[in-house]
Amino acid sequence: MMTVSRKSAAGAAVLVITVAAVFMATGCEPLFFQHSIFLTTLQDGDEVWGIVKLVAEVSGKDVSSVTFYCDTVDEDHVLGAGTLEGSSHYTVDWYTQEGAQGEHAVYAVVRYGDGESLQDSVRVTVDNPTRADSIPADTVKLTPENDPAPPQLMPEFKDYWHDPVPLEGPINTAGAEDSPFITPDGGTFYFWFKGDVTMDVHDEVYDPASGIYWAQKVDGQWQEPEKVNLQYYDQLSLDGAHTVRGNTMWFASVREGNYRDIDIWTATLADGRWSNWTNAGKKLNLEYEIGELHVSADGSELYFDSSRAGGKGGKDIWVTRKVGGEWQDPESITIVNTELMEGWPYVSEDGRELWFTRATPGPEIYRSFKVNGQWQEPQKVIAPMAGEPTLDNEGNIYFAHHWWNSAENRANEADFYVCYRR
Repeated sequence: MMTVSRKSAAGAAVLVITVAAVFMATGCEPLFFQHSIFLTTLQDGDEVWGIVKLVAEVSGKDVSSVTFYCDTVDEDHVLGAGTLEGSSHYTVDWYTQEGAQGEHAVYAVVRYGDGESLQDSVRVTVDNPTRADSIPADTVKLTPENDPAPPQLMPEFKDYWHDPVPLEGPINTAGAEDSPFITPDGGTFYFWFKGDVTMDVHDEVYDPASGIYWAQKVDGQWQEPEKVNLQYYDQLSLDGAHTVRGNTMWFASVREGNYRDIDIWTATLADGRWSNWTNAGKKLNLEYEIGELHVSADGSELYFDSSRAGGKGGKDIWVTRKVGGEWQDPESITIVNTELMEGWPYVSEDGRELWFTRATPGPEIYRSFKVNGQWQEPQKVIAPMAGEPTLDNEGNIYFAHHWWNSAENRANEADFYVCYRR
């Protein structure tokens, strides 16, 4: 048996490999290694967050299993069983948010059929960014009391909904919350967040705190939101503009593998984790040019906004229908589209209400009813500076409200408001 240590330039050991070697009869020089394992994606002292793809390169025949652990090699600290990729690489996704912040040892252990067991380890620091830490210390939280243009429910709807109020609980901050989506049961709230509202849009892709978050409602109270990571920590991406149907999330993303600068992707929810992110395909992204979207309750219709040719001007709202497993050519919802900008569609679970945002130029919320299979002339419901409506099955309207800074010609902050159904 032989133990080999690999060291960094500073002299600190970064991994330890225990191997069995076969030696030549003369000179005692190694002929080849029979068994070995080493972690290939991490070095001692690395700082990680979100999802880390752990990779162990394993050699030798009759591999029984490869298992990854955090801190201690026992059943209580298993990160997962490795999946073979290629001929010798075993991988597992490590969801670092599920553990504690700080320094951790990561182990990869291979077990062979002959009973031999080898391991490799590396020490890293987990530092998942928090929303609070990403908000500049001098940021002042805006409130309804200092709002120059608070959102208003149109008078003709006051018999159906209460006036808008800020969403209760920990979701709103002094940062920018946007792109709300609530599940039909009202129990899970998804949104987009960035902490520094002055951050240039091109820098957001490098900011680990910016992106999609979700919050759960427990005993009627919203819990602290958590980041939804849809890419490995060491690969650039910026995700948002999301909608969820069942266990599938549709979202927009800036990342490698796109057909456009911003493509629509999907991800799957299993055992409380979002994974299996996949590009929605060339047809939807390149040919149909879909933007922010909503999927009907039965999954047969996809409503989306787009500046594609054939619209009335700016962004318009379109629908594509799935027939025989294929999305058909999009159709413009002509009655709701104008030469202005319409987008951010939401369709009620019964399919009878189309909610959307119209920029006039500030965002306003509209609703159209479907009667005898046809969408009707839309009505303005909430204005000003109100957009991206989403509803639960109780009929409560959740939306984003922006505070506009006229002097600087930009939005200072964005929060979520709700009009509760009477």
